[in-house]
Amino acid sequence: MSGVQVAVVGAGGKVGREVCRTVLARDDLDLVAAVDPAFEGTDVAALVGPAVGGPRTGVTVGGDLAALPSSGTEVVVDFTRLEAARITLEFCADEGIHAVVGTTGFTAEDLDHLSDRFGPDTGSPNCVLAPNFAIGAVLMMRFAELAAPWFDGAEIVELHHDGKLDAPSGTAVRTAERMAEARRPPGPGPFPPDGTTVTSVPGARGGAAAGGVRVHSVRLPGLVAHQEVVLGSTGQTLTIRHDSYDRASFMDGVVLAVREVPTRLGLTLGIEPLLGL
Repeated sequence: MSGVQVAVVGAGGKVGREVCRTVLARDDLDLVAAVDPAFEGTDVAALVGPAVGGPRTGVTVGGDLAALPSSGTEVVVDFTRLEAARITLEFCADEGIHAVVGTTGFTAEDLDHLSDRFGPDTGSPNCVLAPNFAIGAVLMMRFAELAAPWFDGAEIVELHHDGKLDAPSGTAVRTAERMAEARRPPGPGPFPPDGTTVTSVPGARGGAAAGGVRVHSVRLPGLVAHQEVVLGSTGQTLTIRHDSYDRASFMDGVVLAVREVPTRLGLTLGIEPLLGL
């Protein structure tokens, strides 16, 4: 083994399986451990399918994090639920293991705590935490940020599979925050308040996010991860949309984060800094 030593937490999930498959296929990455209590004792080869093949799939899924230090893990990739991810991050901070996290729902208090746990001092472990690892989604957020000061109103529609537990998505929340930041003085300030006075169905106008941007969440079978930002001003609208039709769309961003996290001191939010944005 000569590449970055990677462990996947949540290896049996849909994204976790894709991460395992991707790590096994990259010459500069080595899968040394996998954790998922629901699949304890299963060979990773059974999770990723026969396409990867070869001797590099001989990793058995563990039921907890305890075996990671002895496996030589350098970077943990976590796509789980919020409660589990909090435990994983505390473990990584204690054990000096870098972390790449795609789990969403972290609060401002969580982020303050993680900034302390993954300090910017040389020798401390680092963490890249991102609401979305699809490079197209990151560009969509950037384009929305650039457009926000030039329009009089904006709404976000985010659409995900029916198994997603949180709403709105972390990507939608972060998009609204970035749009609001782009409008702060000396910019035009928050978008005007919603003028709707009567709603016959509660929640029909979505929820108000940062800067007055309203967010609407759709959950349906058949979807993966999609987001549409609609901006409007007199006589025109602009729609910016990104669609992930397959979880493989997240993998280039995940691989980039795994390669970069050892040298990105402290806590990095989003993959924008890794892309030079």
